[in-house]
Amino acid sequence: MAAEHRRPVEPDAAPTVPHHPALHAATTEQSSVPQAEQHPTEPHPDTSDTDTDTDTDTDTDQPDPNRWKALIICLLGGGIVLLDVSIVNVALQSISSGLTGATPEAVQWILSGYALAFGLLLVPGGRLGDASGRRRMFVIGVGLFTLASALCGFAPNGLVLVIARLVQGLAGGLLTPQVTALIQQLFRGKERGTAFGLFGATVGIATAIGPLVGGLLITAFGTENGWRFVFFVNLPVGLVTILLAFRYLPATAGSERSRKHDFDPVGILLLGAAVVALLLPFVQSEQWKSNAKWWLVVAAVVFAVLFVLWERRYGRTKEPVVDLGLFRRRSFSLGVGLATVYFAGFTPLFFVLTLALQSGLHYSALLAGLASVPFAIGSGIASTVGGRVVHRFGRELIVVGTVLVLIGLGAVIWVVANHYGPDLGWWLVLPLLVAGIGSGLTISPNQTLTLSEVPVQQGGSAGGLIQVGARVGSAIGIAAVGSVFYSTLASSDGDYAQGLPLGLGVSLVFVAAALVAGVVDVVVGKVHGTEASV
Repeated sequence: MAAEHRRPVEPDAAPTVPHHPALHAATTEQSSVPQAEQHPTEPHPDTSDTDTDTDTDTDTDQPDPNRWKALIICLLGGGIVLLDVSIVNVALQSISSGLTGATPEAVQWILSGYALAFGLLLVPGGRLGDASGRRRMFVIGVGLFTLASALCGFAPNGLVLVIARLVQGLAGGLLTPQVTALIQQLFRGKERGTAFGLFGATVGIATAIGPLVGGLLITAFGTENGWRFVFFVNLPVGLVTILLAFRYLPATAGSERSRKHDFDPVGILLLGAAVVALLLPFVQSEQWKSNAKWWLVVAAVVFAVLFVLWERRYGRTKEPVVDLGLFRRRSFSLGVGLATVYFAGFTPLFFVLTLALQSGLHYSALLAGLASVPFAIGSGIASTVGGRVVHRFGRELIVVGTVLVLIGLGAVIWVVANHYGPDLGWWLVLPLLVAGIGSGLTISPNQTLTLSEVPVQQGGSAGGLIQVGARVGSAIGIAAVGSVFYSTLASSDGDYAQGLPLGLGVSLVFVAAALVAGVVDVVVGKVHGTEASV
């Protein structure tokens, strides 16, 4: 498999995707910066007045000496955002019983509001980082997320908690694209694959371990107030991350600070409207029963068409929020599509499984969280390994990963159908471990290959697009799986042994679609001699 990959593209040295001339000018300016300025041997100075980062670190042969420390900081910041996607799931019962005004509608918005706000700001947040500085946007994102977490923990009623979760989501949307952009900026070649492997491990572990952490906190602090510590746990991590970010994340070179960028406000508004209109009917599918909600999907298509038309016009003379030329690269367009359908299959697993364990089998929050540990272990190990070998195997590695996820999910369905009972958690250990290994060989290698031909200057907005695909996929997957799951429960008098396998069968279809996308890319790449590589 490792044999005849085409020569790896080096976007850091010679961007291959057409984009606005100002970006080329910036690259020329940056190359004139003295090397000593670009690569300090000491930790990056605290330049809080101009704390924007530089793309020059990756435009020379000398890597940033603080890149691995910077990666740890990025993973800390990105990790708390990803943890909050799943940690709240096991806290919903505690919130419902312990918080004034926590109506079913408010509880639903605690989940869906976060998802909506998160998806809304991913691409604009990435663009802001590209234009205004990734360290600056990273620190602002972590700071805002930490403050919102404190507000969540001290919320006196359901309305305040919903508002705080919306702010949390916006902060997460601002922060997340900076992580992928900084990895792309600081690392090259095999090291970049390794770094994205560690990021993928963080994604898998944070998503799977969230229910366990939430269960431990609720067990330790009680059902009535334990949910508050689900949010308080972010505070020390956020504060430490901010302090270290000023020390080790790269600041911009002098020539880059003097550049002016276009922020494309019309494009940002159109894209935001399209994302919200697309996500809202899916994240509110259980509460909003009327079929009228699906008209928002039509509105999303209209906004998306207007966005494309505007970006084409705006991009002729200025820097658009999204360079549509990126989608002419098969590695990027297919990678975004693969991430979308994969997350549609991957994310609902823990949503319905946690419900079945807690509501169906009356597992405690802690035991329900423990059930996800095998997946987290498999995902963490495989992501790290996958990041190290993706340069050898390319997208064939993703094909292997999705096959393992299909096998693992299929085994979960069989186990639930045949061994649904108090010992279900033990029966799920091996299937979830296999699915976790497959997920680790899918997420981080796909991230690495998708961004392999993207110029560093566009890393934030490009990374934001991948995350938008993942968020849209997650929302669609949870809505589709949840619809089958809940309708089966309603028609079978609450028989989780029927509802869970049928719901996860929908997940299986989405993962199979990701497998097909990966196989098509491998076959087309071999036929045309353009196999994706790092």
